[in-house]
Formats: sequence, structure tokens, C-alpha cells
Amino acid sequence: MSGLIVSALVMGVLALVLGTAIGIFVKFFKVKSDPRVELVLELLPGANCGGCGCAGCADFAKAVASGKLQPNRCPVSSREQVNAIAFALGVDPGEGFARRAVVCCSGDKYQTQMRKFYNGAIDCAAANMIGGGPKGCRYGCIGMGNCAHACPFGAIEVINSLAVVHQELCVGCGKCVTACPRGVIKLVPANSSAHVYCNSPEKGATKRSLCHGGCIGCGKCERAYPDQFTKTGFLASVNYEAEKLPGAEEIEAIKCPTGALASEAGHYESEKNAGKGENK
Repeated sequence: MSGLIVSALVMGVLALVLGTAIGIFVKFFKVKSDPRVELVLELLPGANCGGCGCAGCADFAKAVASGKLQPNRCPVSSREQVNAIAFALGVDPGEGFARRAVVCCSGDKYQTQMRKFYNGAIDCAAANMIGGGPKGCRYGCIGMGNCAHACPFGAIEVINSLAVVHQELCVGCGKCVTACPRGVIKLVPANSSAHVYCNSPEKGATKRSLCHGGCIGCGKCERAYPDQFTKTGFLASVNYEAEKLPGAEEIEAIKCPTGALASEAGHYESEKNAGKGENK
């Protein structure tokens, strides 16, 4: 019985000593939190997507509170949230920063050459390293959905072995860009509505032998609207820095011979309707 009493006393003394030591440590070594950081965190959506370039919302809040970044660098925040943060801190909210992702490829399973008996990796990164995946074009979307899995907002759908972005859901966080092993996905201004859905720099004849929807580098778009389109080698692209971005009017006037130049809505509809009526 005396042994139990001694043990209890020893435990009590140890608890008292440890408690005192912890109290002293907390008092002298605690890190003071910046109330401005907590305020920014409360006003942020809390997606932790990394689209701002920081590791998460906490790091972004610290960067904004210290003046290293402007509030508008958060792609998920609405304009009202950005203005609220700027007003609370007494800083400039910054100019518009809204971006959206676009998969620059038309190579679905109906447009591109597919390997008849593909029995390889079912992960984009692995397939890209080992054999290149089930499609003939080595520059296009592999179509196994790494980008869709990486998107925290469910903005990417794989249709007919081709990733397609739902623009109304995309916030431009850029996680899909990082996930794509071929650099097929790009971040573009949120107000852009027309894109060249091709990523291959190959010559037109080579592209056509592998994919019927690729850009053949004919230059019709650049000749018609030199301010809105550029052509590098055998691949055209939209000049997203142009004062006026191309839209339905330009697409109708150019009449891209392969359909590589298309509107977001048109591209999505063509993928949803592709292959209908064919034997599968």
C-alpha cells in the first residue's frame, strides 16, 4: 500500500514539474499570430487549391498580409471577396487575374489514331513514359484522367478518351496543368471563348495521318486576323494578349478546315455528340 502512495506522489510531482516547464516554454517561446492573417483566412473561400502559387490558403493569407501578394491572386475568390480583403487590409485589390484552363487537343478516340491492342499503363504520367499511351499523337491528350483526378472542383470530364474542361466550374487553380505530363493544358484569360484545340508542332501531313482534328498550320486564321492569332511553325494559337479576343464571328469567318479552331461551347458539343450512330 505504501508503494502505491509513493508512486502516486512521484507521478504527481512529475506532472507538476512538467506542467510548470510547459507553461514557461509557452510563455517565452510562443509565436505571436498576426490578426491580419487570421482576418484574410476568414474572408478566403478556403479551397487550398494552390492556384495563387502558394502552398495553401494559410500561406497565401500571410503573403497578402505582408504585402507580397495582392488579394486578387486567389483564383477562387469572387470579386466581392477580393474587395472585402483589400478593404480590411487597406490595400489595392489588384487588377483582374481570372484564368481558366483549356485542354489544347481535339484528339478523341474518333479523331485520332488509336492502337488496336493497348495493354499498358492506365495513368497519364506512366503511359507517357512507357510507350506513350494508346493514341498515335505523342503531343496530345492521353485521356486517362490525371487532370480530372487532380481538379479539386470537378471541372474536367473525360469524354471519348479526351479531357474537356467545364468552364463554368473551372477557377484556374492550375492543378490540372501540373498533372498533365505533356503540357496539353494551358491557363488562359477567363473571358476568352475560342481556342486552337491542338498541341502538336508536327507538319500538317504528319498530323493528318494521326489525327483528323489537329491544326495543319494552313495560316487562314493568322491571315484573316493577324492581331488575334499567331502561327509558330505548323501550329496556330490564339494571341490571348490581343486587345480583342476572337469569338464566334471570327470562327465563322475563318472556317478552320479541320475544326481545330473552335469555341468552348462548340468543342464541348462536338465531343458530347462524337461517335453517335456508330457501332461501338
